Amino acid sequence: MAAREVSVASKKANILIRKGRVIDPASGRDEIADLLIENGRLVRIGASLDAPGADIMEAEGHWVLPGLVDACVHLSLPGSGRSGDIASETRAAAAGGITHLVAQPDCGPVDSTAVVRLIREQAGQAGFARIMPIAAMTQGLAGDQLAEMSTLARAGCIAVGNAGRKVASALVLKRSLEYASTFDLPVMFRPQDSALSAGGCAHEGAVATRLGLPGIPAVAESVDLSRDLLLVEATGVRAHFQQISSADSLRLLRAAKRRGLPVTADVSIQHLLLDESALEGFNSHCHVIPPLRSAADREALLEAVADGTIDAICSQHTPIGSSSKAAPFPATKPGMAGVDTLLGLVLQLVNDGKLELPRALDAITAAPARCLGLQAGQLETGRPASLCVLDADADKDYAEHWLSAGNNSPWRRAVLKGNVKLTVCQGKVSWLTD
Repeated sequence: MAAREVSVASKKANILIRKGRVIDPASGRDEIADLLIENGRLVRIGASLDAPGADIMEAEGHWVLPGLVDACVHLSLPGSGRSGDIASETRAAAAGGITHLVAQPDCGPVDSTAVVRLIREQAGQAGFARIMPIAAMTQGLAGDQLAEMSTLARAGCIAVGNAGRKVASALVLKRSLEYASTFDLPVMFRPQDSALSAGGCAHEGAVATRLGLPGIPAVAESVDLSRDLLLVEATGVRAHFQQISSADSLRLLRAAKRRGLPVTADVSIQHLLLDESALEGFNSHCHVIPPLRSAADREALLEAVADGTIDAICSQHTPIGSSSKAAPFPATKPGMAGVDTLLGLVLQLVNDGKLELPRALDAITAAPARCLGLQAGQLETGRPASLCVLDADADKDYAEHWLSAGNNSPWRRAVLKGNVKLTVCQGKVSWLTD
């Protein structure tokens, strides 16, 4: 099925979407209904709506969902060392039903208002999806001097973080959290102790031992997480923990939430579907950080998504050129391209009976928005429309429909259920298939 390019100069949408299965986890809505978008705003959801002059989309047999919110993407600016650019990667996101992308602060780094403006300008010119940048916690992500977080927040950053880079000391981190707390900025953590993980490229376990790969133990994550949680408790900052990968970390998160700490967390889709066994044959597409862990860890992560300990599922999208994945496994760049397949892989978890549909959809729409205080991920009337129409039963062959400039994914040639027919982002059509 061919895709039609959508002009970013097009006017705000006037569309009547008829008889789709409208699923909105934020409100609990799951019903057959019509949706009316006028001048880019979602104005009504109801039965048998009429809108003379509006474009009509017959959605019988299709799902109408809120636009997906991806809480972790690594995007490319000149000099970032990644494949593609903001236009190519947001186009791939729109084709996958994603309307909001939370960009990590390592594409600039995002430590100046000029970089923030450049990201927003390039996203606006492309017109496929909205990018919400995270500000660098420290200057140049070097970990020693605090960045101008409040200035970056005024420029449009929604949170602060250090992109998993080492912070020089607990004192610098504590001061960073105090600064962020003063301005009520969420802080994004990716816990991994730099000393315990130094030189590692795989989970420290049986597979890494057999393949002769240097390992990263699960305790590298839980040790760092323990320290971070203590500092969160001491400073009162709102904290979001990214790419949790181990069962030990989940026990710490559960205890923190029971104590009432203001913490949320996400997991990458690959950690829910794959474990360390995917590294057999030295498959460099499965070289990711944090590493794919044991089968027991993967099962624990699925249970944590189901019970809400893990709030959201993200793509951890990191587009990398083929040459950077062609070296011996330890020398390859870690990362996996994921915006193309995020929705399809989440649906696979549902179809495999691993997650219930409402919780799975919540984890990629309303939940990540709640974690970061965003007005997104729900079908709310009166606001600019951000939604997608999905043929959930259709097969999508990614060998033919891959759009990211990064081919580094084990699902690059997979066939998955679910094909997005229409994406509307902030009131404008950003993806449409004939």
